[in-house]
Amino acid sequence: MSLAFSSPPQFASFFMGGFECSTHRRDDGRRLDLIAATGHDRAVLSDYRHMLGHGIRTVRDGVRWHLIETAPGRYDWKSLLPMLRAARELGIQPIWDLCHYGWPDDIDIWRPEFVDRFARFAAAVARLVRDETGGTPIYCPVNEIAYWSWAGGDMGMMNPCARGRGFELKHQLVRAAIAGVEAVRAVDPRARFVHVDPVIQVTAHPDRPEDRPEASAYTECQYQSWDMISGALWPGLGGRPEHLDVIGVNYYSDNQWFHSGGTIEPGHPLYRPFRDILADVHARYGRPLLVAETGAEGDARAPWLRYVAGEVAAAIKAGVPVLGICLYPIVDYPGWTNERHCPVGLLGFPDAEGRREVHRPLAEELRRRQAAFDRVLGRRSNAA
Repeated sequence: MSLAFSSPPQFASFFMGGFECSTHRRDDGRRLDLIAATGHDRAVLSDYRHMLGHGIRTVRDGVRWHLIETAPGRYDWKSLLPMLRAARELGIQPIWDLCHYGWPDDIDIWRPEFVDRFARFAAAVARLVRDETGGTPIYCPVNEIAYWSWAGGDMGMMNPCARGRGFELKHQLVRAAIAGVEAVRAVDPRARFVHVDPVIQVTAHPDRPEDRPEASAYTECQYQSWDMISGALWPGLGGRPEHLDVIGVNYYSDNQWFHSGGTIEPGHPLYRPFRDILADVHARYGRPLLVAETGAEGDARAPWLRYVAGEVAAAIKAGVPVLGICLYPIVDYPGWTNERHCPVGLLGFPDAEGRREVHRPLAEELRRRQAAFDRVLGRRSNAA
């Protein structure tokens, strides 16, 4: 399948920073708000200055629907306006996640009203962004439809905490994403979109060759959301080729595993190079790609960036249009389930003055990769 595509959006920097912005309810009913939990809501101006200091001018950030739509059709913008204005003041280019796992409590996600409410909300955000900022706005309508469908629709790990309804939830989230794209474009035709999902590779263990058909089918499932948005699969959902813009791929060190269980680590003979996965996605859709999330924990942070950046450089040289790499999360965060300190970021938790400690090995590796990509892309560095 090859879908025609026009010109790609212009990102302000190749390397980007992603602020964790999950707002889902856990299976125990507790609402998470990672923008607040990481201190990003209080330190947004300082955080964006940190980004500039590390040569990052494009960020992924979140619009917290549950805080904004306080009653049906009534919007309170006090959680978003400081972020919009900080970005405008500093010249930061945000990619706004409109729905990052969470929604207002009065909505039943299984009902048609969920899609309608999301479309109206997306249009309201688009009007505010248009009126408050300049430049071409960029949105991720619904984050990680595939993962959310599995975690929330099949495994009961997060809202809506269902089991055996993953494909039904995927349909509903795709409907919402399509409605969101159409609603935003009706307000601001300049808007661009990044449709974000994980890319995976599931492989049959050498001792279990009978697993090959199921492993292949599982790997193929990673494309369902994008296929639905484009109308190639289940066209009755309303998908069309023009709904699919930039493909955002999320990739971590555990995104490859054996069908019978067990992560396939980089360096294993059956580990598939990331460059090949990127090439597959581009060949399927003919769209530009963004590595929308990638990162590692602890001492693995710098080596993982080195690996991913090297694979992306190889993909670009082979003709795959990868527009950027987003370090995600760019700041440390408390774990979803146990609130443990997850040391994953370029920056740590903020102190009372909003200062964040820099993870020096990752900062140094980032600077080296920025210089390397300046050579690959033939442009001047954004690094400070």
